[in-house]
Amino acid sequence: MALLLLLVVWLLQLIDTSHPAPSSSGFHYHDIMNGNGNGEIYFNGVQLHVETIATTITATQGSNVTLPCRYFYQPYLIAKRKTRVKWSRLPSNGGPDTDVLVAIGHHHRSYGEFKGRVHLRKDSEGDVSLIITDLRLLDTGKYRCEVIDGLEDESSTVELELRGVVFPYQPKEGRYKFSFEMSVQACEEQDATIATFDQLYSAWEEGLDWCNAGWLADGSVQYPITMPREPCGGINMAPGVRSYGIRHKQEEFYDVFCFSSFIRGNIYYLHHPQKLNFTEAKMACEQEGAHIAKVGQLYAAWKFHSLDRCDAGWLGDGSLRYPIVFPRANCGPLEPGVRTFGFPDKNQKHGVYCYKMT
Repeated sequence: MALLLLLVVWLLQLIDTSHPAPSSSGFHYHDIMNGNGNGEIYFNGVQLHVETIATTITATQGSNVTLPCRYFYQPYLIAKRKTRVKWSRLPSNGGPDTDVLVAIGHHHRSYGEFKGRVHLRKDSEGDVSLIITDLRLLDTGKYRCEVIDGLEDESSTVELELRGVVFPYQPKEGRYKFSFEMSVQACEEQDATIATFDQLYSAWEEGLDWCNAGWLADGSVQYPITMPREPCGGINMAPGVRSYGIRHKQEEFYDVFCFSSFIRGNIYYLHHPQKLNFTEAKMACEQEGAHIAKVGQLYAAWKFHSLDRCDAGWLGDGSLRYPIVFPRANCGPLEPGVRTFGFPDKNQKHGVYCYKMT
């Protein structure tokens, strides 16, 4: 036993006591890639924060907008970190996120429909606000601002909303003819996009009343009622947005609610010496250096340019409509709106609404 104790003492004396074993203070220090070379090192007691704003950002089609976002550390760090910033758009229909922009240092890359239209503001330390130029209808929705620092990953969201107008739409074949994909295409053909529930709800709050059920962007089918009545859910039901829930996108058919926003350009009723059939109407607009207006464009002109005209005119889908801002005798109902005569025979003679870029 004594021999064994002497051996242990001898081994301990061989240990180099000039490099004592590290002690733990409760922090795990690391200086990999992010050290400043001046002895400052970082530890996992530092908290990364990412902040956007709680309110919705509202803009119009064709404008530029800034989605605020900043990040900071607590406690404050003097040395700069090598962070990665990622902006993505969250779809309203529950699908995968869409990459918008990724930035590391002074380098950034934009993606898809956002390519060349987005960049970071960087006005101050930690400012990674996203600037989007030439806003498009499909840009509306929620955006995630994500900051990645090594293994740390924090994010926050901000919502972008375009000021616009919701309108119900059905084809010339009549009501309930659109599958979901057909409804998306129909709205796009009318210079619009399929409406979200929030957009439809806002339109209902502003007085939209429509008894035909229509597709929304999330795959649900709903309709807004301000004046309850028997064919529209029952007279004893309160006003509101009626819902059929999520429906089968390929096997079920409904109308659709479209959303159009502010437009650049001019929608006008063409002063022509005579009435025109549909083919003649298209040609007459083209001779003006314009084209025959689309339904979404007419609604946007009515909403944002106060277009008021009591003359029915051809539109690009073959429908006949006219916009009323100030209701009056012989111009339809007592409420403002876009009046429609459906889809008449294209050989009939009428006026026409043209659209010209300015």
